[in-house]
Amino acid sequence: MYGIHDVALSPVEESVINLAIVSAIVVALIKGERKLEDRNTFAMLSLLAIFGVSGRILLEPIPNVQPVTVIVLLAGIYFGAPRAIALSGIIALSSNLILLGHGPWTLFQVIGWGTVGLIGALLSEHLLKEGRLELNRVALASVVSAFLFDWIVSLSILLNTDASFLMPYLVNGLLFDLYHAVGNLVFVAWIANPMGEIMLRHRKEPRIKTVSQVVTS
Repeated sequence: MYGIHDVALSPVEESVINLAIVSAIVVALIKGERKLEDRNTFAMLSLLAIFGVSGRILLEPIPNVQPVTVIVLLAGIYFGAPRAIALSGIIALSSNLILLGHGPWTLFQVIGWGTVGLIGALLSEHLLKEGRLELNRVALASVVSAFLFDWIVSLSILLNTDASFLMPYLVNGLLFDLYHAVGNLVFVAWIANPMGEIMLRHRKEPRIKTVSQVVTS
C-alpha cells in the first residue's frame, strides 16, 4: 500500500540484516535446546539441520561464507561420522531444493561435508579433551576443511569439462577458498564453544564406557 517493501538494500545492508537474523536463530537454538531431554541426539541434529539450512541460505550473499562446515565438523566430533554425514545430506539437499539450486553438484557437496564430518569423528579425541574443545585445533581443522570441501565440490566440473581445466579452476577459486576458511574461523570463535556445550549434553556415552559402568555396578 505504502511501498514499504520496495526498499532496495545494498549487498552490505542485506548481509548485516541476514547476520542479525542468523544471530537470532543461534539464540533461539540455544533456548530451544534447553527444553530437550538430555541425550536426545536426533532432536539435536534436527535443530542443527535447521540452523545449517537457514544459515546457508541467509549468508548466501557473502561469497563462500556459511556455518555448515563448522556445524558438520562439530557434529562429527560429538556424534560420530554416520550422523554427521546424514546431517550433511539433509542440509545440502534441503537448502539447494529450497533456494540455492539442485543439481549434480549437490552430491559433491554432500561428499565434501560428509568428509568434513568424518575428519571430525576421526580426530575427536584430539579435538575434544575432557568435554572441552581444543579451539586452536578445531580452528585449524576448520581451515583445512574449507579447502578440502571446496576442492571436492570443484571436482563436479569434470562431469562436463576436460580434466585439464581442473587445475586452473582450482587456482582461480583460491580467493573463494580463503573466504571460506576465514568464515570458518569466525564461526569457530563465535559458535564452537556454546554449540559444543549443547552437543555434549546430547552425546551418547561410548558403548565401552556404558558396558564398564554396568559391570562395575
